[in-house]
Amino acid sequence: MTERRDDTQYSQGSEFSSAGEDARELAQFAAAVARAEAERPAGGYQLSDFDDIPFPPDHRPANAAPARELPEGVRLQKALANAGVASRRVCEQLITAGRVKVNGSVVTELGTRIDPDNDRVVVDGTPVQLDQTKRYLILNKPVKVVSSMRDEHGRRDLREFTEQYSERLYNVGRLDYETSGLLIITNDGELAHVLAHPSFGVSKTYVAKVDGRMPAAAVQQLRDGIELEDGFIQADSARILAAGSSAKSTLVEITLHSGKNRIVRRMLAHVGYPVRSLVRRSFGPLHLGTLRQGEIRELTADELGQLLRLSSGEPAGSSNKQRGERADSRGGQPGRGKRAGHGGHPRSKSGGTRGGHARGDRGSQPRGRRGGASGQQRRDGGGKHGGNKHGGGKR
Repeated sequence: MTERRDDTQYSQGSEFSSAGEDARELAQFAAAVARAEAERPAGGYQLSDFDDIPFPPDHRPANAAPARELPEGVRLQKALANAGVASRRVCEQLITAGRVKVNGSVVTELGTRIDPDNDRVVVDGTPVQLDQTKRYLILNKPVKVVSSMRDEHGRRDLREFTEQYSERLYNVGRLDYETSGLLIITNDGELAHVLAHPSFGVSKTYVAKVDGRMPAAAVQQLRDGIELEDGFIQADSARILAAGSSAKSTLVEITLHSGKNRIVRRMLAHVGYPVRSLVRRSFGPLHLGTLRQGEIRELTADELGQLLRLSSGEPAGSSNKQRGERADSRGGQPGRGKRAGHGGHPRSKSGGTRGGHARGDRGSQPRGRRGGASGQQRRDGGGKHGGNKHGGGKR
């Protein structure tokens, strides 16, 4: 006997709503189709594009042939796309154009597989961070904040600005209690060591405000070098900033690569102009820009690429191919920071763009946040954040 189908159950069911009611869903579907089309590899998908998707053992037919043993590693174009370099299609174009190097050798074959944990991949001269668990942040540290993830004396510390992140973070170097400015926060220990250690010669630029009109002769002393109690020190460059200077006070910009304790304050005091206020404006290739005090943001793709070049011993400049050649590039100026706890959700350990290049279909980088009462409650024990493992001298 044939079972009669009762179609009335579908007439008012939520599964089959009218086209008018589904206008938004249809638009979302159309957008998803467009994205899938943009991601489609040149020449269409191949069976090998899905060979890293495990076949559920429980669903394998009883008479099916044994699963073939997969080659080790991850396809290069997929690793690049996962790192946020570009869509997989554009990554394939970068590879075939000879713009990708693996361990120093140009790779043009699309079937190439790599080990993301051990292989070093470079696109247009800029290293790509394949480890998606790494996080890189810039904080504009306010005054009267200790450069530590945990202060034993109960003073304000860096947990106030980083508690929304799940990773165990630590600061690169230190700024003293009365100094504000650029502070790098990361969970990349190798990079932190390179940036903080004086032997690597990473330059830092400070702007100091001193009393009175500072003469050119005093600035020249800083350039020529002076002898302090712990040895000779010389500024890489020093100049007076006319804008902001007056008969009552002077703004002086100093660039140096020393990591000695409170070195800028001691240098200016030595030439007779003690510091009234001090801010660090740049650290290596990174610049504070318009980030306000107390704001924190993630590095842009270009900034991260420059830091990775620096840590690998290469000059942190532009590559021999302009980034503008790439149709999917989204580099440019970093976005303005945001206050923590005021909208948005922190990204998970495995989420987000962490590569050395911006992903073409993602737009601008996420905005930073600012510590505040609306974040998670601070924990006396320091939570998941460790102390400062890579401390340079205070400035």
